[in-house]
Formats: sequence, C-alpha cells, structure tokens
Amino acid sequence: MPSANRRVEPRRKPRQVRAELTRDRILTAAAHVFSEHGYAAGTTNRIAEQARVSIGSLYQYFPNKDAILAELMVRHIDRGAWTTADQLDLSPGTLEPTVRALVRDAIDNHRDDPQLLRIMIEEAQFSQELQDTITRHGAQRVAQVRDLFSRHPDVGVRDLDTAVELIVFTVELNTHRLMAFPQTVGVEALENELVDMVTRYLRGDRQADAVPNS
Repeated sequence: MPSANRRVEPRRKPRQVRAELTRDRILTAAAHVFSEHGYAAGTTNRIAEQARVSIGSLYQYFPNKDAILAELMVRHIDRGAWTTADQLDLSPGTLEPTVRALVRDAIDNHRDDPQLLRIMIEEAQFSQELQDTITRHGAQRVAQVRDLFSRHPDVGVRDLDTAVELIVFTVELNTHRLMAFPQTVGVEALENELVDMVTRYLRGDRQADAVPNS
C-alpha cells in the first residue's frame, strides 16, 4: 500500500454539530463538483461555491482538494459494510446464492456514482486515515467472508484462509474496474461470471473427490 501523504490529512475534526454539518456539506459539494467537472477542474473555489461556504471556511477543514478526495474515499469505504451477511441460508446446496449475495453486495456498493469512483481510483492520495480505513475494512471483510464460508457445508477448498483472501480481492478488484471503467461487459454478465468462477473454486476438493477414477 502507498505511504501516507501528510498533505492530505484533514486540518481538524469537527467537535460541534454545526461544524460537522458544514464539513458534510463540503464533502457532498465536492462529490458533486468532481463528478460534474472532473478532478482537474474541481477546484476548492468551485467546491466552496457549491457548498455555500467561504473558501476560508473550507480551508479550516481541508488544506486542499486532495484531502477532500481522501476523505470521500474514507466515507465510501466505510459505507461498504456487508450488513445482510448473517441473514444468509447456509444449508447444503445454497453455495451459489451465497456467493451471488457476496458479489451483488460488492456491485451495489459501487453503483451510485461511476464518475466519482473513477476519480477516486485515478487521483486519490493516501492519508493516514485512508490507509487505516482500507486496512480495517479489508480485515473486517475477510473475517466476515471467512466466517461465512467456514460454516457452509459445500465449501471444500484446501486452504480456507488463502481462498478467502483471493476471493475478496478478486471480487473487489473486478467490481471496481467494471463500475468505474465500463467496457463491453455488462453488470449482469460480470455478476454471473464472477459467481460461477468463485462457486466452482469454493467447491474445490469436494467436487474433485466426487469424480470417479478412470
């Protein structure tokens, strides 16, 4: 992971409700400005105008637009919790719908604003807070998926820990790539192929053991 850049650390965290609302307004305005005008033209002056705050007020919270984008990434990642995982049916024969729920959750978390997602991928610099958020979210996601598949009777991979790391990375990477840089592959096709690939992989040894010797 890239090292943290001190230039993109927020100047201060709000302690009062009014200050928090102002900071939220700046971030909401920045998301709109970056999506509408692009990152190069998404200046702090434009963001302040969109947020209806003075440029001086904006600089009380963020030293530059790079810091604003880093904070938008923190919020994007924090919103990506898989809240319905514990409601899934883990009975025999349900591996495919379980995997589909994982893939669809990742897709749904990136549907809102493809332009902003693309800017985040291409332009964001790493604050310490962003680094910590990525590390924390990644660990939580891996632990959650590992717990899920460790309890599923249809999973038969040799090394569950490694398998889960590979699955989480594969799903997240391909989802980001497709939603931010749409090509000829549609969302439905991506979902179906990812589900098929991950499901077959997870069946692993059990499916192989079921094949009779020739």
